[in-house]
Amino acid sequence: MSATLSRRRLLGLSGAGAAALVLAACGSSSGGPVGTGTQSAPSALRYAVIGDGRVGIPAALRAKLGGVDLGAALGGVPVTWQPGFTASLPVMEALKAGEIDFTFATATAVIYGVGGKVPLVPLAAFPLPGNEVDILVPKGSPITGAADLRGKRVADQQGTTGTYSLIKYLETAGLTLRDVQYQNLAAADAEAAFANGSVDAWISWQPQIELAKRRHDAVALPGVRTYDYAYFVTSEAFAESHLDTAVQAVKVVRDAQNWLNANPDAAVQAFAAAGGFGNDQLTQQVYRDLIVARRLSESLAGPRLGPVADAAAASTQELADNFHALGVYPQQIAVRDWLTDSRFGHVKKAVSDVLA
Repeated sequence: MSATLSRRRLLGLSGAGAAALVLAACGSSSGGPVGTGTQSAPSALRYAVIGDGRVGIPAALRAKLGGVDLGAALGGVPVTWQPGFTASLPVMEALKAGEIDFTFATATAVIYGVGGKVPLVPLAAFPLPGNEVDILVPKGSPITGAADLRGKRVADQQGTTGTYSLIKYLETAGLTLRDVQYQNLAAADAEAAFANGSVDAWISWQPQIELAKRRHDAVALPGVRTYDYAYFVTSEAFAESHLDTAVQAVKVVRDAQNWLNANPDAAVQAFAAAGGFGNDQLTQQVYRDLIVARRLSESLAGPRLGPVADAAAASTQELADNFHALGVYPQQIAVRDWLTDSRFGHVKKAVSDVLA
């Protein structure tokens, strides 16, 4: 491995705002049960928009695609869309600052949030599609499987779903990251390096990796899998007084994703009209194909969304342990204990009831 994984570098990938999060020896909060107090309607629901917000669940909700109307479902509570987040990790900082009420969060972001004592509450979880990531090699490459990656230059964005999938893929051949020439590159740089032959292989997630595969007539290695879960979370302050609103938002998110899964052509047409793909027909076609194949990160937020269960908690703990062993997380984080803490029991039941 050519570069040592570090917390500082991982945070640098995810936005300067996230750097303010300070990991601490993690444990469960010492607070009491969450969401059992008097409930009231909030003045607004502040929903974090990750990326440009022109595709995916937030875009569908803003356009009320399929008649799914978040504001109406919340009894007329105004929804404000908070843009400018490059990933869910910087959203943790906004949650900590009291600027966000509801957001999607990767397992990595949740781990950092827990370690950084962000006052967040896990609402629901779903598995990422098992085939959400790919490792690309050039067409005609002698690399055909995990064992062939020994000594090769492999590009990855550190501390992401791709990193964990690469670790697990190399394990199938008895290898570790130290057996490859690991190149920490953001997606745009990784694609450029792949295109000019500066790296031998590149791992990333959808839709960018499928788009790159078609752009460069590349080959995806077989057997590469995704292992993460993703979450929807709210802040403790919001959950204490407005848990009913938060769990209703979970249901609406589930309904929006189910509509997207069932209506890929209408969804892509609406996203294209909103400028989601620019003038790039290939990007539009790739996105449509990935909706149909259910390979996007949010694809299973429809059929598999549910209260946080042991499987999600165990998977997230395994990810935390692996990254700690690599030095990404400076301390062990007991994220499983936190996710399954009994103080969230009322939240879990409320989510289970609303999704039933």
